[in-house]
Amino acid sequence: MYDQIVNKKEKLAVIGLGYVGLPIALEFAKKTTVIGFDINEERVALMQQGIDPSKELEKEAFEGCDITFTTSLEKLKEAKFFIVAVPTPVDEHNVPDLTPVTKASETIGKVIKKGDYVVFESTVYPGCTEEDCLPIIEEISGLKNITDFKLGYSPERINPGDKEHTLASIIKVVSGCDEESLEVIAKVYELVVTAGVHRASSIKVAEAAKIIENTQRDLNIALMNELSIIFNKLNINTYEVLEAAGTKWNFLKFQPGLVGGHCIGVDPYYLTYKASELGYDAEVILAGRNINDNMAKYVANNVVQHIIKNSNDVKSAKVLVKGATFKENVSDIRNSKVADVVKALKAFHLNVDVEDPYASSEELQHEYGFELTKDIAADYDAVIVTVPHKEYVKLDDAYFTSITKPEALVVDLKGVFRKKISSRNYWSL
Repeated sequence: MYDQIVNKKEKLAVIGLGYVGLPIALEFAKKTTVIGFDINEERVALMQQGIDPSKELEKEAFEGCDITFTTSLEKLKEAKFFIVAVPTPVDEHNVPDLTPVTKASETIGKVIKKGDYVVFESTVYPGCTEEDCLPIIEEISGLKNITDFKLGYSPERINPGDKEHTLASIIKVVSGCDEESLEVIAKVYELVVTAGVHRASSIKVAEAAKIIENTQRDLNIALMNELSIIFNKLNINTYEVLEAAGTKWNFLKFQPGLVGGHCIGVDPYYLTYKASELGYDAEVILAGRNINDNMAKYVANNVVQHIIKNSNDVKSAKVLVKGATFKENVSDIRNSKVADVVKALKAFHLNVDVEDPYASSEELQHEYGFELTKDIAADYDAVIVTVPHKEYVKLDDAYFTSITKPEALVVDLKGVFRKKISSRNYWSL
């Protein structure tokens, strides 16, 4: 299989061409022949023109790549090695929504042949690949794992907006259904991952390794958020405390903030869901999730309290929210907790403007029911800087003075403007 892929006698396919799938497909397309498959015809049409619909990759990333973008199952059948990179969200009750991976499994079942390989990259709970996805593939295809085809799992580790930690530079965890598949999958990924691969002992171990990466980060950020609430009551700055504590060599340098996006704010729920199925309530993980999920309301409440103290007419008060994406310097608005801040502010009947140099106003309207403002006013009662976009980091005291009332509050969630705001009230997590 490896030799056939390297020599372009067989094709590799990537199913799901979003933030994770497209970079993987293009990286492999520099080494072998790739079929990029997605069900979204509009996205595929853009990629066929060398345009990344997610606005993460430049046109140059498509150059020199042996890749065909398609929505055709017939074309997909030409591949022998399939990589599945579809999203794994949660529903409104924070229950895992396996629809994308089960639909992808149905697709695999329709196109797979004897001797093929299937590797899932989607973040799931331990056991999902073999217990939820595999039966679908076997039933539809009529083929059996190990004897007819090989199953594997290699969790994605791509960080949207991060130009340093790329697919090639991050060690890749790989796993297979047996020793043979493990070695083949490892060698295939070594084609594009210069940092090397880590061979996990089983598919479940690889699934668990991925999900605790994000759970660990979530819990550490939750601790910082809880500390920031305590330090706010003590009237001391959290970032100054962290700066001092960070002088010790083994202090973990996490920061408080809104925890959104499609990974850290979602993945822990997959693990707690599986734990609950097994009769165990994951107390620590869910406690961290509860803290992080409530930070948007905490921020909004502090803004409202300031406005009540300093405004004669709260209903006419105006708030500017700078930043709508889930993190800095990306266009990704999926599971952005900024939307929760906006919702909480509007619940107090405040007038809220939202501004962001990266986000799509149309996408925000479709997803969250609000648009980006075209005109920044000069009389805001509060300004909330949610994410440190590079365009925001350059802003100074004069800028905030020019767009706010004298008693306005500048809320700096990531501590970017600490010691830089002197003409207005300042507050950070």
